[in-house]
Amino acid sequence: MSPTPMPRSWTTTPSGKLRARGLGLMFEGECGPHNAITDVAGVSLGYVTLMEGHGPLVPGQGPVRTGVTAILPRPVAALHQPLFAGFFSLNGNGELSGTHYIEETGKFGLPITITNTHSCGIARDATIRWAVDALADRYHDDFALPVAAETYDGYLNDINGFHVTADHVVAAIDTARGGAVEEGSVGGGTGMKCFGFKAGSGTSSRLVPYDGADFTTGVFVQANFGTRRHLTVLGRTMGADPELPQMQSTQPDRELSSIIVVIATDAPFLPHQLKRLARRATFGIGRTGGMANHGSGDLFLAFSTANTDFAPGAVRAARFVPDEDMDPFFEAVVQATEEAILNAMIANEAMTGRDGNVVPALPHAAVKRALGLAD
Repeated sequence: MSPTPMPRSWTTTPSGKLRARGLGLMFEGECGPHNAITDVAGVSLGYVTLMEGHGPLVPGQGPVRTGVTAILPRPVAALHQPLFAGFFSLNGNGELSGTHYIEETGKFGLPITITNTHSCGIARDATIRWAVDALADRYHDDFALPVAAETYDGYLNDINGFHVTADHVVAAIDTARGGAVEEGSVGGGTGMKCFGFKAGSGTSSRLVPYDGADFTTGVFVQANFGTRRHLTVLGRTMGADPELPQMQSTQPDRELSSIIVVIATDAPFLPHQLKRLARRATFGIGRTGGMANHGSGDLFLAFSTANTDFAPGAVRAARFVPDEDMDPFFEAVVQATEEAILNAMIANEAMTGRDGNVVPALPHAAVKRALGLAD
């Protein structure tokens, strides 16, 4: 009997780019229908990608290789409902706004945005403006502390040109959709690199059976981290291969590297448990060769869509999985984080940016050769 073919959305992106499974990589765990963070019911994702210009850097003009990503944790009509959340910083050389409130109360609301380092503030502020307009009944006279995160794309992008605008942020939020997700050089991940290869936006999901139900855990990464020689694919260290293409530039790469990980689940968890889930992204990153370099902002957020009754004025009840039963969910986060990072690299192409800087794509043939996969 021949094996059941994988769904197309597991192997290719909507635009037809190969994902890691399409290249033949075999991962542990069972995926959701789209192998994406959007497999968690109610979660949607939108991108605005900005690509313009070539040649020498002219601050304020380009070249532009950037964008913004928006993740909506609930449908717009339900965004007034907070979500339990947990945050973990593996290495804090980066920014993820709203974390003080998450640490204090164990919850957050509103869309999550991810962009480049010098556009993080406008992403945060534009999200508040969007909320005041789109959710006027809730935010017309109240504060908002949305989550906005960043990684550095200045090797390819005119990062001091401030090309991401409030309108771009609002467009990313307004175009967020469920279903299959584009990956690679899109949205906030447009100008990012990983282990010396083109990277950016990646996602994956896992199904976890528990107590008679299948719960979904989805991961989204903006991957922009790692030292070339440490690159590891399914346990095989391959970054030191002298045949792999190298980055080309007129100035040294300062390796300002980071990764943002957003973990969504429909399993019921309390805030301290979501912080525990967020920590486990560390091991997925480690499987690919990441080790939280000094200049890296490795910041992770986990949230659950399960509990919805947060109204003040009465005692409320919350559902949760006991801590003693969390191991399968930890494993799901590790597996999906590793796969999301590799998807961000494999569903990608070489990119030339400012000053002619070139970041090569991870060669598919080299990955298959390292893993002994047939062409």
